[in-house]
Amino acid sequence: MTDPMINPRALVEKLLDADILREMIGVAAQRLMELEVGALTGAAPGERSPDRLVQRNGYRCRDWDTRAGTVELRIPKLRTGSYYPGFLEARRIAEKALAAVIQEAYI
Repeated sequence: MTDPMINPRALVEKLLDADILREMIGVAAQRLMELEVGALTGAAPGERSPDRLVQRNGYRCRDWDTRAGTVELRIPKLRTGSYYPGFLEARRIAEKALAAVIQEAYI
């Protein structure tokens, strides 16, 4: 038989695990974006370099829905050109495929 009472300690531990996981995903994604933009610009943020190709121009915020919950990303912007994280592309392709299937079924 199922216990109708919720164990508060187990619930808090479960929530803390999800928060920690979500936080770790956010930190890893942010670091990956910084490395990708550093390779595109030719220099780290705030670094003066003769090899710099493009300057940064702040960040734009975007929510990223993951299995661990919603992670707020700060996607770097560039003064010339554009940057979109590679790890978010797969979701866009999946959404396009889903839209195509729905359109096909509608017709």
